[in-house]
Amino acid sequence: MRADPVITGLGTIGPGGQGRAALARALALGKPAVTEVDRAGGAHRESGARLAALVRERDLSRFIAPAAGRRMSFPSRLAVAAGRMALEEAGLGAADTGGARTGVYLSTTFGPGLFTELLLRAVFLEGAAAAQPFHFSECVANAPAAQLAIAVGARGPSLMLTQREAGPILAVARAAQAVREGRVDRALAGAVEEITPLLHALLDRFGALAGPGDGRVEMPRPFDRRRDGFLAGEGATVVVIEREEAARARGARAQARIGWSGAAFDPTATVSDWGDGHAALAGSLAAGLREVPGGARGIGAVVSGASGARRGDRLEAHVLRAVWSGDPLPPLLVPKAVTGEYGGGILGPALLALEGASFGPTPGFAEIDPEVEVAPHRGAASPAPERVLLTGLASGGGAAWLVLERTA
Repeated sequence: MRADPVITGLGTIGPGGQGRAALARALALGKPAVTEVDRAGGAHRESGARLAALVRERDLSRFIAPAAGRRMSFPSRLAVAAGRMALEEAGLGAADTGGARTGVYLSTTFGPGLFTELLLRAVFLEGAAAAQPFHFSECVANAPAAQLAIAVGARGPSLMLTQREAGPILAVARAAQAVREGRVDRALAGAVEEITPLLHALLDRFGALAGPGDGRVEMPRPFDRRRDGFLAGEGATVVVIEREEAARARGARAQARIGWSGAAFDPTATVSDWGDGHAALAGSLAAGLREVPGGARGIGAVVSGASGARRGDRLEAHVLRAVWSGDPLPPLLVPKAVTGEYGGGILGPALLALEGASFGPTPGFAEIDPEVEVAPHRGAASPAPERVLLTGLASGGGAAWLVLERTA
């Protein structure tokens, strides 16, 4: 039996609802689940973006007692609920996760935004003496990871990575490495994000978000010639990772095997945008895929990190085209067109793709960009792939890749 770790549970909460069934329905529909953002605070531009992929089903009482939930920020509640959902699916209880042999590896881009805003507002408007310790303890980026560890009794490593769009993949890869090397027996890994009105307004003012300009419907358009930004999305996705022999011994179903993972850095990127270093990134990815059975040709689908970002999608396309060279690209699945950017929206869809789930047409794609020359999935039925490649190219230069494969 191979030594690669496996995923045995998935917990996901996003704009489409709670759980894998809700996510599968949203992906099959192929339509962003959007909500109009509260603009009453006055931070938004009048002509700016108005929509975000927000979590609408906020009742998490099935996973968190109200008394405990009141002591947590919204991202912490999301992380705890998604983690417990994943453990439930994996067939693991509190007796299995308590102790130093369970680790938590999460990622976030912005951390608990609302609590940070509340803390700073009190300090700036009323003075330092008005700062609430409760807000401080939950405004730090690692609060959701710590709360999840406390909730399930995990006393192993507890890490929160902040590597923007590459974060979810890096978190899973770090957790898988810890399991593979025997530093933990099992790990909870994934991502969590909160989109507040202030954060949404700031992203729009920096020109990152898709907008309603020129009479068009406001939506992301990954890889499309007319793309003008991404859809900000919130939520949490957590997976349970353990050794395959341990999972088999207790009768658990291995949903996917975690194979090769890799990371790189593009020094041509600015601190807040993507760069032009596709050749070096493609070299790193191509070298890694040589370790995968069948190489690049052994990849049955790419779960792309493209989101509608102008330079980010272009870089993603150039990297993929360079790796596959003269060969046709595998089907390009672009789940962030539905779930939005952030919140771990790439992890759950990858597991569903391995199971042969239906993906609707990529929202917003209508015209190939001559600078990009790739087309995402158009909704045609296809057999379940043996392996999928997850890609995450981050603004600021980070890059991460992960290969998942079917176990049976």
